[in-house]
Amino acid sequence: MKLVKLLTLAPTIWLLSCGGENTSSYVKSPGKEKSTKTKVLETGADMLQDKTPLKRMNMYLDGFHFYNGNIKGQMEAHHYCTKINEDLTQCVMFDGNGENAKIMGVEYIVSEKLFKTLPMSERELWHSHTYEVKSGELIAPGIPDVAEHEIMEQIVSTYGKVIHTWHTDRDLELPMGIPQIMMGFTKDGQLNPKLLADRDARFKVNHAKKREQRSDIPMPTPVPGANVWEQGKVKQLQVTSQADSSTHAH
Repeated sequence: MKLVKLLTLAPTIWLLSCGGENTSSYVKSPGKEKSTKTKVLETGADMLQDKTPLKRMNMYLDGFHFYNGNIKGQMEAHHYCTKINEDLTQCVMFDGNGENAKIMGVEYIVSEKLFKTLPMSERELWHSHTYEVKSGELIAPGIPDVAEHEIMEQIVSTYGKVIHTWHTDRDLELPMGIPQIMMGFTKDGQLNPKLLADRDARFKVNHAKKREQRSDIPMPTPVPGANVWEQGKVKQLQVTSQADSSTHAH
């Protein structure tokens, strides 16, 4: 079945297999329960207000990140993405896929063509997606394998820039601390196998099987400048000692 045919069946596919609501938020934040008045206002707003940017977030990806400079600080990230065009995608990331999911941060994804236009100093903030795709770590939950395969064919040669604003892996009840630049895994043995096994179990997928299914996807050579953490060169956001407490990449 071709992808075009699958797209015509999209409403039915999503009803049958949404691939969501199986991962709770990592943290429970303080605050009063929603009042009846708040719930009524939310319902009214949901019915009356236009949410075009949110409606365009029609691609769901699930993968893993680690803090740039601290590969042991690992977490799962649920990406809800919008393709701006064939070369640029933007994603909002959550720590779960249920109604209480917390926004963790954002990821911008560019094609290899656009990545090559970036200066070397900028490339150092980005990571390649080649290994994430080929290893089966990155999945597009809830859609047939053939459709997921075509999505992965597009993603395999792209590059991502990730900034986390809420470090939910640290059991923080609120989005405290400095935003952090994140990276993606590039080799076997880097990702905590327990994180991967737990994700596979929740989504009823097998990353090893997906790796085999994606063996026919060409494996591009990463463009120089990406994944520089592998050479020990780390850039991370820090608060300076200046009076304005502005943030800079170091």
